[in-house]
Amino acid sequence: MVRIIPMASSIKPSLSSLRFSGSPRFGVPLSSPNSYRRFTLLHLASVVPQLQSFGLRSSKLFKEDRCRKPVRAGGNATQASSATTQENVLEWVKKDKRRMLHVVYRVGDLDRTIKFYTECLGMKLLRKRDIPEERYTNAFLGYGPEDSHFVIELTYNYGVDKYDIGSGFGHFGIAVDDVAKTVELIKAKGGKVTREPGPVKGGKTVIAFIEDPDGYKFELLERGPTPEPLCQVMLRVGDLDRAIEFYEKAFGMELLRKRDNPEYKYTIAMMGYGPEDKSVVMEFTYNYGVTEYDKGNAYAQIAIGTDDVYRTAEAIKLCGGNITREPGPLPGINTKITACLDPDGWKTVFVDNIDFLKELE
Repeated sequence: MVRIIPMASSIKPSLSSLRFSGSPRFGVPLSSPNSYRRFTLLHLASVVPQLQSFGLRSSKLFKEDRCRKPVRAGGNATQASSATTQENVLEWVKKDKRRMLHVVYRVGDLDRTIKFYTECLGMKLLRKRDIPEERYTNAFLGYGPEDSHFVIELTYNYGVDKYDIGSGFGHFGIAVDDVAKTVELIKAKGGKVTREPGPVKGGKTVIAFIEDPDGYKFELLERGPTPEPLCQVMLRVGDLDRAIEFYEKAFGMELLRKRDNPEYKYTIAMMGYGPEDKSVVMEFTYNYGVTEYDKGNAYAQIAIGTDDVYRTAEAIKLCGGNITREPGPLPGINTKITACLDPDGWKTVFVDNIDFLKELE
């Protein structure tokens, strides 16, 4: 159903433990300030809570650069030095080796979701671990090993069988060889199809929309073989220009495509670290006149790899992001992370690249 181009990998994923403390989040109790609880790096993102065809457009969109503080002509040497440092940090972001690692969200029945994803969507269960003392279980699923592929991290909290997805989360995108056949299979397995296969409005790409057992939407896109079948995460934002600038400057993503759809009163921007046919991308949607969304308690966050979590946090602060976990090693191990909120409140965890690979060993 989903054809994948193999990618070289010498790292074999395995479980490893770590300890972390933080503020409580819905359904998963975290440790008190004086004690640390065990997590695997596989659940790293869990430690911090919570359409169509487009035309090319230049990413040079804004009249002002929100990520830089201007230096007055009569400014002193300290101001000039500060401006130079800021510019150096933002230039470094463009060169940083970044990759989207996984997306985290909560489900009410882990076995049911695993069955649906493996039997209907062709994913593989990469790993799973139960933490009874914490009263939760994690499972990682995807189309290839975690050192080279974007994967899904599912979290099941004991006794919680339903979550509020909210209005801010949109959908995940999966590239398949044949959308119609995939939809037939999903129907045969009792899956819910919310948009029958057919060309996208205003384009030729064949798509369909389905829902998993928890109500998360998936867009199926008909494409040829790809190394990254799990290819999109769509989130809604209240200010698209602001989001584009933040993800370009602070996260180092590239604006790949943007298109306004006045007939349907929305605008979409595709951003990522590589071309859409070879890597996962973020799809940001702005609906005319809507500046805020209910984020619910189901979707959690994205995890991204970086060469330096300290400089990453500095760049995020310069661009107006909110650091919710200061950069540094997690208690008990040397894995370095930092966590933040973007201007719309969407959460991201950055993980040191070398430390991440060490954990997978």
